[in-house]
Amino acid sequence: MTPALYLCRQKRTDKFMGLVELLLFAVGLSMDAFAVSVCNGLAMGDVRPRHMLICEAWFGGFQALMTMIGYLLGSTFESFINAVSGWVAFGPLVLIGGNMLREALSKEEEKETNKMDVKTMFLLALAASIDALAVRITFACVPVQLFAGTQLLNTVCSVLIIGATTFVISCGGVKIGGIFGTKYKTGAEITGGIILILIGVKILLEHLGVL
Repeated sequence: MTPALYLCRQKRTDKFMGLVELLLFAVGLSMDAFAVSVCNGLAMGDVRPRHMLICEAWFGGFQALMTMIGYLLGSTFESFINAVSGWVAFGPLVLIGGNMLREALSKEEEKETNKMDVKTMFLLALAASIDALAVRITFACVPVQLFAGTQLLNTVCSVLIIGATTFVISCGGVKIGGIFGTKYKTGAEITGGIILILIGVKILLEHLGVL
């Protein structure tokens, strides 16, 4: 169950979401990005600061972007978003995870590939942040009030905090993955591919109501 849907199934009150609650929500929303970042690090192995920065920018930026888009779309597209979000996340994760497995298990001579090309990072960031589109549901159930001001201003600040949280968490994920990727190489890439596929299956099963 996504953080957004979880909060909306709770009893609605007149309370607002403060900074602590928002940070906890942001961490929960960032878990898919963290797991995918670990897999990315496993595939790369030798993770350098620029790799971490690129990964952070993609995942943090997309998390903030999707959250803002979800808020701006409002309730008009909520039913459509809820109908397709699981499949949108499932497709790229299984595709990239399967490709990682194919490359790791291939008996052809190993070639240097770019694990952080624009296409791959776009698909991973999209899949990891698609749940953020449903943030409008959460903010409708539990409005954010970080300080005195308009709801829009509070929401914009919340979006930036969510993006920054994912930025930091994905940094840790790709670094952790890189440590194991350097040591175990092919085995790490196989593990990363399997994990990506399992994440995609988990998201789809949650979407279908099986989990």
